[in-house]
Amino acid sequence: MDSSIKKNISERVRERSGHVAVLQENLLYIWGGFTLSAGETLALPPDELCVFNSEQDTWEIFNMNGDIPLLASGSCGCCVDGHMYIFGGCEYNWHTNEMYCVNLNDRTYTWKYLWYSSDSVPSPRDQASCWVYKGRIIYFGGYGEKLLDDYDGCNTSFIVDQASWLEDVVWGWNNEVHVYDPVTSSWQEPRMSGQVPPARASQASAVLGSKGYICGGNQLETQMGDIHCLDLETWTWTQITPKSGAPAGRSWHTLTAVSESTLFLLGGLGADNKAMSDSWLLDVETNTWRETDHLKRKTRLWHSACSRGDSSVVVFGGSSDFVNNGFTDHCNDVLIFQLQPRSLFRICLNYMSCNVTRSEFLRSQLSLLPPRLLSALQPRILLKC
Repeated sequence: MDSSIKKNISERVRERSGHVAVLQENLLYIWGGFTLSAGETLALPPDELCVFNSEQDTWEIFNMNGDIPLLASGSCGCCVDGHMYIFGGCEYNWHTNEMYCVNLNDRTYTWKYLWYSSDSVPSPRDQASCWVYKGRIIYFGGYGEKLLDDYDGCNTSFIVDQASWLEDVVWGWNNEVHVYDPVTSSWQEPRMSGQVPPARASQASAVLGSKGYICGGNQLETQMGDIHCLDLETWTWTQITPKSGAPAGRSWHTLTAVSESTLFLLGGLGADNKAMSDSWLLDVETNTWRETDHLKRKTRLWHSACSRGDSSVVVFGGSSDFVNNGFTDHCNDVLIFQLQPRSLFRICLNYMSCNVTRSEFLRSQLSLLPPRLLSALQPRILLKC
């Protein structure tokens, strides 16, 4: 077992919201976020990485080293070529626009601070969203700060939070698009065309082919329910008008690609400041929404959701309630939503793990299993023994 493992894999991973989650093959990587401790909001350690094996249903927790990020809540994360990138974040009204990356393949989990100098660097923010396209990371929106000298009151790309003026800094929501190239460590701010969406934060996003989608989000006291598409080749925005009933406005929800033409929306915070328990599928070819029953009355907001590639979505953490403008009842469970029939591999793995310890015949056949299935099965058997 790797020497950097911090705790026994059987220990529970801390409940959290506002974390970063990326999925690479069958491994779900969880970093950062915040939780409640003795009634106080507590940022989780930025030098800790939790790894869930979705085939073996096991956790490992690793110590991280290198250039440890200072902030671990509300950051925007993604995976490019085996590296996890995080941008931005917030703690106690302090926002950042720093970028860090960590190699997920070498198992040393060493953070690297990415230096850059460019006029197109985004201002400090959190609650942004991103798409990965052709090896570049494209960021949209968020809530954060700008220097008063950089604020143009006539520009609708930044909407001021009227309660947040402070000397030479102003806070607010934006609808800016910034592009980061990991190869050159440089930023660009392409010129947009089409029907640009209003400024917002806490929106959900997903990418299908060359199109980036955003859905919902908040600005001031408004929970938005609109959905927009950005052509990542031409930088042209289009607002999608649903041809059927659509989800209510919300923020802190997730939007996940589950096929070449389908997006899966889950949970969020509604207009009445109540955690939501609904889920929907959007067909982008017909622009029609269809409600599903996947959450089954289990509320969830500011969770993470990653596509596993077999039409299933792996959801982790989040909060199940929102009381007095605060997140409460943080979660640490892993929910896997199967949106298409399970693969034969998954069916065999689930059956064997449930029955092998009580069937002498099955135990006698273990050596005949395909190597990949046997490798995935063995940790589950050990947990049951």
